[in-house]
Amino acid sequence: MAESTESAKTISLEEVKKHNAAGSSWLIIHNRVYDITKFLDEHPGGEEVLLEQAGGDATENFEDVGHSSDARELMEQYFVGELTEEDQIPEKSKEKKTIQHDEGKPNWINNILLPAGAAAVVIAIAVYKYFHS
Repeated sequence: MAESTESAKTISLEEVKKHNAAGSSWLIIHNRVYDITKFLDEHPGGEEVLLEQAGGDATENFEDVGHSSDARELMEQYFVGELTEEDQIPEKSKEKKTIQHDEGKPNWINNILLPAGAAAVVIAIAVYKYFHS
């Protein structure tokens, strides 16, 4: 799956910053560099969200979205190297990743239960107003 960090090419942050447009888009996730240029058109969230992050560290945004284990596997084909040791970005919290993305499963409370509950409230209000007007 993932390439060994021992044999991985090291890439400077300055080099990554140069790849910040649709013609050449690189980003950093957990100090690993990915060339996502060919993936832009395939990204389910649209290329705009990737281009906003191109040339920089996208770790926090990547983790906040709740990517599946399939998405994490898919990204390995775009791996080009590790950030140089002096450019490594300290991880803010490894716990956050584990809590939000237990084995890549979606957060069902935020993704299903809350929207369904909100829809039920809207429907209940509409029904109430219809029968009491």
